[in-house]
Amino acid sequence: MTELPPTPRAWLSRAAALLAGLLLSTAALASGGEGGLQHAGTDLGDRASLQRGAALFMNYCSGCHSLKYLRYARMAQDLGLTEAEVKANLDFTGAKFGDHILSPMPPELGQAAFGKAPPDLSLIARVRGGDWIYTYLKSFYLDASRPVGWNNRLFPNASMPNPLWTLQGVQQPVYGAADATGERLVEGFSISQKGSQTPQQFDRTVRDITAFLEYAGEPAALKRPGIGVWVVLFLAFFTFLAWLLKREYWRDVH
Repeated sequence: MTELPPTPRAWLSRAAALLAGLLLSTAALASGGEGGLQHAGTDLGDRASLQRGAALFMNYCSGCHSLKYLRYARMAQDLGLTEAEVKANLDFTGAKFGDHILSPMPPELGQAAFGKAPPDLSLIARVRGGDWIYTYLKSFYLDASRPVGWNNRLFPNASMPNPLWTLQGVQQPVYGAADATGERLVEGFSISQKGSQTPQQFDRTVRDITAFLEYAGEPAALKRPGIGVWVVLFLAFFTFLAWLLKREYWRDVH
């Protein structure tokens, strides 16, 4: 008996199954090497959080890291800040209001100090995700074997020191049992020197910085919900017009 060709419905079912398999495989690969991430719990609709995150980033991170795809003026517009507020509290390089947010550190100085020039962080949230940034900033610990004296459990052997240690305090690693290779993995931390913030306050600090970096990676995300409402209303109105047109066309068809 000759086998009949698949029907369109069968083709659609197969395509859907293939797409689902690809998505599951991609998710498994993406999560394979970065398990144990803490949930950031950011809210881009919380303008106060974004304002605090901007201030924290500019005070603790912008000395080394740039946001070359974001301008001071755009940040002020999106975060509800005036030019005077930006100049007084966020612009420490004397840049113009319409300039991009660039670090004052020359690349060669970063190379000499850290062994690698600090990267631009404009798209770090889109590449790594908010949960990764949140966990990373909370995972620094003292390590005398590293050139800068710090290490990171999430991103081992990072060249970056802990920029927030005065707020968080100094973390010492708590090692677990050795694995098959004899290496002892860091299972947790203990605070050997308290910082200026409580753990709850520091969690909010890191969450605010994470939210700001998520915004910096896609500033349009703040306006998307408002645009989405108008898109839905347009589609509803267009559907109503299409229904009226269809009824008019088929009025005399029996």
